[in-house]
Amino acid sequence: MITNEDLTILSNSIVKGCREISWKLTTAESCTGGIISAAITSVSGSSKIFDQGFIVYSDEAKSTSLEISSDLINIHGAVSSAIAKEMALAALKKTNADISIAVTGIAGPEGGTKEKPVGLIYLAIGVKNQIEKIIELRLSGTRDQIRLETAKISLEQCLESISNNA
Repeated sequence: MITNEDLTILSNSIVKGCREISWKLTTAESCTGGIISAAITSVSGSSKIFDQGFIVYSDEAKSTSLEISSDLINIHGAVSSAIAKEMALAALKKTNADISIAVTGIAGPEGGTKEKPVGLIYLAIGVKNQIEKIIELRLSGTRDQIRLETAKISLEQCLESISNNA
């Protein structure tokens, strides 16, 4: 079971790592609804590294806030690697950040299909206006468990990218 303490420990390391290399961080969250941003900003000193977060839950929000083409969303679906990639890049473009975390997925219990089941998550990490990684996750559990696991994995991947660029 993932706890807030787990997220705080990772967030402390992210804040420390970003400060050491003078990086700013941004997020673009759909299925986590701000959990990642909340975890990072719960750390004292995060204002030095956290630029801003985008909670873009609806397709319309992805289009208006991040300027992701509605045609692209219609072609690939909001839950896709293509949209996760665009979310990560758009968040970097719209901010002064050096690294971005973007997540989109289906936390359930409703909304899944055979092609895109509950627990399907796409996570993208952008660094310096390029995509460093896109990861497809297949998670299970309750809605809260899926959202927390997504946040934890996202923070772990972000920390790995920071460490690789230090």
